[in-house]
Formats: sequence, structure tokens, C-alpha cells
Amino acid sequence: MKKNTGTLELAIAKKNGKSVPTDVYFQGALKVMRPQYLDDSGQVVYFILNPGGGYVDGDVYRIAVSVEANAELLLTTQSATKVYKTPNDIVRQETEITLGKNSLLEFISDPVIAYEGARYVQQQVVHMDETASLFYSEMITPGWAREQDGFRYEKLLLKNQVYVDGKLSIIDAFRLTPASGLLHGIGMLEDHSHVGSLLVVTPGVDESFMLDLQNDLKQAFPILRFGVSLLNVSGFSARILANTTQELERFIAHCHQYIRAHCFEKSPLLLRKY
Repeated sequence: MKKNTGTLELAIAKKNGKSVPTDVYFQGALKVMRPQYLDDSGQVVYFILNPGGGYVDGDVYRIAVSVEANAELLLTTQSATKVYKTPNDIVRQETEITLGKNSLLEFISDPVIAYEGARYVQQQVVHMDETASLFYSEMITPGWAREQDGFRYEKLLLKNQVYVDGKLSIIDAFRLTPASGLLHGIGMLEDHSHVGSLLVVTPGVDESFMLDLQNDLKQAFPILRFGVSLLNVSGFSARILANTTQELERFIAHCHQYIRAHCFEKSPLLLRKY
């Protein structure tokens, strides 16, 4: 078996009214900063770092996150994930997440920036109790290329699977292959270069909630192209098309604060990184 380029294992539990780490292990090109508490809710915040500066040919990264019953974790990255040329072997990142009863995970990643010749596969599996809550976001942006057309990466595949109480409830796979010539077609990116995704699973999301959320988003982003869909479990997914990273960040941040207020009963947070 090929040795991991980076490994991260993180376990969080609730103790004395506060979410605290019970296991933190990392090696290679993955690290986390010290735990932080950005408000008085007891929720712990961790920043993931890649001291290597980017993902290169044949890299393999594995992340395991466990949030035990009643614990709350906000996990984010320090900066964008940069995927460089992979002439010989694809880059892979595999993440496994376990969420206990009444637990909460907010996982907000900076963009995946795919450069010329990049091939990247990201697979994430979530096992969660039906009382747990998940807010997950991802963004994809093209890196610089000599031809300046923005689509010189070879392949991106981002796949999410969510099991609720042991039952496979959600599969979300997003594949971009510029060589196919279909990226600008209908149903793909059309005339856009950046794409973002949201996955929210939490109790209390129904058709009435979705109608209020959609009306709020239409007022806040009257021009931005996005779609929001109710899931077959209590939650929703969203896809956003844009031409700048900032547009995606604003949309995701707006949704994050809306969900924190209406579902998690939490105040807004500012994740300042630069």
C-alpha cells in the first residue's frame, strides 16, 4: 500500500459544557493549528494546514474526523488546496467523518485550485446519526495556465456519500473533464469558470424552510446563478456558478450564517484568514 503523503485524525467530545479534542494525530503534509473558541458556545474550531504548499504527482491524503454525541466542531482550511500538474499519477484525498447523536460539524473549505495538467479525486464518506447536523461546502476554481483560458486541468472528481443511521441517503458526485469539451455546455458550467457546492443535513429542514431560504437567497443574490434542492432526508444541497472566487465565498458565507441562525441557534462567525 502506498504511503500517505499526509494523514490527519481528529476526535472531538463534549466535556463540562465544552467541545474538546480527545485525539489529535497528524503526520506528513497535513497539520492542524491549536484549537480555538471563537464565541462562548463551547464549539471548537480547527484550521487544517498543508505545509507542503500544494498537492503534486501521486500524493495521497487521508483525513478521519469523529464528533461524538453533543459535541460541536467547526473545521476549515487555512488556505486554498492547490493541485499542480500530475503527469504520472493522480492526486487523491479520502475523508471519513463520523457524527454522533446531536453532534454538529461545520466543514468549510477554501477553494480547490486545479492548475494545468492536474488530476484530482476527492472522496468523502459521512456516517451520521439522524439527530446530528452537517454543514459542508466546497469550491472549485481554475488555476493559471499559459493559454489563459482557465480550463487546463485534466480531471476533477469530488464525490460525497452520506449515511444516516447506517443507510446510504445521499450521493453527490461532481466530475469535470475539460478534455471532453463539455464544460461550457448546457447543464455543466456553461459560460462560468467557478463552481461551488453546499450540503446541509440537519433536523427541521422541510418545504416551508426551503421556501423561506430560497426567497432570502433570491433577494441577496438576484444575479448569481444557483440552484437549491431539498434532499430525501432533512436537509438540502446547492450548486453555485460564478466567475470569481469571491462570489462563491459570499454565497456560502451567507448560507452559513443563515443556517447557524435558523438551525443551529448560533451567532455569526468571521473566519478571517487574510
